[in-house]
Amino acid sequence: MNHSADLAPESAWFKSSYSSGAEGNCVEAANVMPVVAVRDSKDKEGPAIVFPRSSWAAFVARVRTGAFDAPS
Repeated sequence: MNHSADLAPESAWFKSSYSSGAEGNCVEAANVMPVVAVRDSKDKEGPAIVFPRSSWAAFVARVRTGAFDAPS
C-alpha cells in the first residue's frame, strides 16, 4: 500500500466539486503521472490506492452516467 505523502505533495490532492465535506465521507485524488492516486480525506497521512489513468477515467465516466446511483 502506498502512503499518500509519498505519492504527491499536499497541494496536488483535490476533492470533487460535488463533495460537501459535511458528512466526512470524502475521497481526494491526485494526478500522479502515469497513475491517479485516491485517499480518504480524513486520513491525509494514510494510505492511498493507485489506479491506471485509463481505469480511473472509465470509473469517472460511469459515475457521471449514474451507473452507481442507488435505485429510487
